[in-house]
Order: sequence, then structure tokens, then C-alpha cells
Amino acid sequence: MTQSDSLPNEIRHNALLQLLANSLVLNHTTPYLSSYDVLNLAATSRTSRYIVYSTPHIFSRLDLTTVRKAQYIEEKSGRGGEPDGDLTEDDVYSGQLRRIFKSLRCLDILRHVQVLCLDGLSVTSELVHEIIADPTYSVKILSIRNVKNMNEAKLRAALQYACRPSRPEGTPRLKGLYVFGPRDSDRPALTSSSSGASTPTSTCSSMSWDSSMGDQDPEAWYAKRGAQFPQVLGGSGNATQKWAAWASTLVACHGIIAFDAVLCTGPRHMNSRAWGTVDVEALNAASGTPTAKDISIHAVATHSLGGCAGCGSAPEGWTIWGEEPPSERDPYERRASEGGTLVTDIGRYPLLAPPPVHSVSLKSAMCPTGQSVYTRLSQFRSKGEQARFIPRCYDCIRDRYCAGCNKWWCEACYVGPWASLPGHGEVSRQKIADLARVSKSCWECGMNCRDCINDTQRMCNRCGGGYCLIHNEGSNHTTCDWCSARGRAGVRHPELY
Repeated sequence: MTQSDSLPNEIRHNALLQLLANSLVLNHTTPYLSSYDVLNLAATSRTSRYIVYSTPHIFSRLDLTTVRKAQYIEEKSGRGGEPDGDLTEDDVYSGQLRRIFKSLRCLDILRHVQVLCLDGLSVTSELVHEIIADPTYSVKILSIRNVKNMNEAKLRAALQYACRPSRPEGTPRLKGLYVFGPRDSDRPALTSSSSGASTPTSTCSSMSWDSSMGDQDPEAWYAKRGAQFPQVLGGSGNATQKWAAWASTLVACHGIIAFDAVLCTGPRHMNSRAWGTVDVEALNAASGTPTAKDISIHAVATHSLGGCAGCGSAPEGWTIWGEEPPSERDPYERRASEGGTLVTDIGRYPLLAPPPVHSVSLKSAMCPTGQSVYTRLSQFRSKGEQARFIPRCYDCIRDRYCAGCNKWWCEACYVGPWASLPGHGEVSRQKIADLARVSKSCWECGMNCRDCINDTQRMCNRCGGGYCLIHNEGSNHTTCDWCSARGRAGVRHPELY
């Protein structure tokens, strides 16, 4: 008797139902459907409803980013009048999501959700705290990138409370949180035909991309060099305080909750393997920057770097996927929250976008493209096949990193422009520029090395003024944009600008 003979007659006489009755096919097909489409599939017949609801893994991944009913509409109330006086701020901003969760709880679906994507929606810190602490949720990986109405201070407090040393055994259930990176750029736009959405095209981060999906952005951290979070970077004091507050949160959640960012491993920070091997006072004195002494002992890494232009590495070494964890232990001696995942792995490797589709494993969310989820197999790869990067914060690469070509010099190869000068007396700006590895010749380009400056900066043959080939539209290799547009009669005089 074959397996098909044991199926009911309705399934055996329907090719689609017979195909969906195979749990392997069903689990690998439904992740590409929205939750709205899956529920519609279950409503087509009694047999399809049985197939869908008897396979709980179908709802292990829930993506509400394209569901219209989950979108927050900024208006006073749905009836056009003033909101009810008994409604709290959390009820107003997260009311749509809470109603959806209530319906899923009634359908006995919510307890099966382990990967939850809420990117771009209205999500409050109270709702995130509920997802972490409420036993009716089983979410392991949560994505709240670019959400609205989020109080980040309360969110950080909720995460630190969930990871407190006195927390109950087996908590928190949450293992990974996407919060820093941008939303997935390949997500389809909303359609007006239904309250559901088109099929998302994201796949598991450990799988290779399909050529039919078009060109994709380089994978964060391992393939993409330079700034990883340009949409949240800034030079304001609020941005600096924000990163400092998140650094303390990552330290408190180390080994318990993984993020899509990691701590900076530069030798200025206490968590670095090179801590104490570099003379930090000499670095501060040679940088000539007054704020160099104010660098905190922990910082969130905002840049992914390759090897130093001088030595090809860094004082703290590389962060290599699959490398044996360092011998140092967790300073707080905390226990891991997931069996089989090392504490050092959770704090060492970032989560990679997009969140995994066919797996709920934290390893799958951290595994780079082309690498094995089983880290023990990665040690047999050659050095050229290893997925590796060097995480640094901006303070650790200030005045030693080129924003144009992502070239940089480590602390062992380059101390600073003031290190070669006997005393800090009257020194010309030209002398400092000659000793510095990077300098700013264009405000938009930022700090660039000499090679990038020679490629992008020119002196106008007519007016003698300097200009940038990239950010001065209309310029060419011989004349600036002003002289090129107005001809010889309209030559710009540098002394007037």
C-alpha cells in the first residue's frame, strides 16, 4: 500500500491537494505567500483547511509589513472625531497590530509564529515588551526596522530587563532582533486589490540569490564595506548619545539576544581582544582631536572594514564566520538562552538581512551567503573563501579611514599626523596635510585618501579654483562647473568666493 493510497479520496483525486499534502512541499511553498493568501487557501475547502491548520510550521514565519490592515493611518480616530478618552498612547499606535494578534490568537496561529516581521509599521515599546514577555508568543526572531512611534529608550529598557541576571530559566524566548538596518529594498509595493500583499522575494540569508531576482545589494558586513547604517548615522549630539545607549544594551544582551549589529572590536574598547596592547594615550595625543579622550569603553560598530592598508589585518584580528570562539569567557558568566548556540556566537556575529524564510534557527539568520550553517565545516575553507570582516565604530577610524575607497590604516601602522612632529608648536596646515593619511578636500566626499583626492579633485584652468568632479555637476577635467557653463566671458574670480 503506497502513501497516496492512504490519503482521503478528495485529496487523491485533486492534484493540487495531493501536492500540498506533502508537508515538505507545503513548508517550502507557503513562506512565499502572504498570511492573507494562506488563510484564503485554507478557506477554499474543508480538506485544504485541514491541511493548512494541521501543519503548524506553515505559520512559523509571519510577515505583516505588506498587510494593509496593519498599516497605521495618522488621523485622530477612525470615525473622524476625537479619540476616546480611555485610550492610551499604546492603544492608538499599536491598535491595528493588537487586533491582528488577537484574531491570530483566536485561530490558534499566534503560538506557532517564531519569525515575526513588523518593518515599517507602527510598533510601540510596550508591544515589543509584550512579545518578549507574554507566554502566548513564541517569537524567536523579531524584525522592527524603520518602525514608527517607537520609544527607543523604553525599548532598550525592556531588552535589558528581559536579559537581567535574575530572569527565569528559559527566558527570554526572543533570540534575535533586527532593529538597526534598513528595510529590505526588494519588497514589492502594496496593491489595492486586497488586504493582503504580493509574494515577498526574500530568502534565507544562507542561500544564494536567484539570478531572476535582479541585482541585489551587497550582503551587509561580509560583502558590503564601509558604513552599514547610513540612514541613522549623523554627526549630531543626539546620534552620539543614541549609539552610546545602544552599546550598553548590546553589552547587557550579550550571549542572550543577537542583533543586526555588533560591538566595535577596536583596541580602545574593553571588549576588544587587543585591549591593553595599544597605547591609547599616544593615539589621543597624535590625533589632534579634543574629543578622542571621550570615547566610551563600549561602542556599536557602524562600519565594516577589510584589512589594514599597511599590514592587511587589525590589532584585534578578523571576525571570521566559523572560527573557533576566543578563550575568554563571558565577564558576567551568564547562561545562554538557546541550546546549541554558543554565547560568544550570539555576541560576535550580526544578524543578516533579510530574516530567514525556511528556518527559524539563529544560525541561519547569522550565516553569510555561501557559507555553511554548521560552523565546524567552515574551518576547512581556505583563507580566500572565508567570510570575514572587521567591525569598527566611527570614533575608532576617525582620521584613518577613506570614505571613498574604504581604505584604512590600523593603530599599529599609523598613529596620527601629530606623532612625527617634535612638539606641537606652530605647524603649518600643509605640514599636517602631508603627514595625514586622509584629509577633507570636498565637504560632500568627507575624509579621503590621497589616491581618491587625485581622482576626484581638480584645479580649474580658467579661474584657478578647486572643485570636485563628483559633486560639481557640469564640471569637466579642465574647468569647473561655473566656467564650463558661462564660457570665457563668465570666468569666476576665486577672490570673490
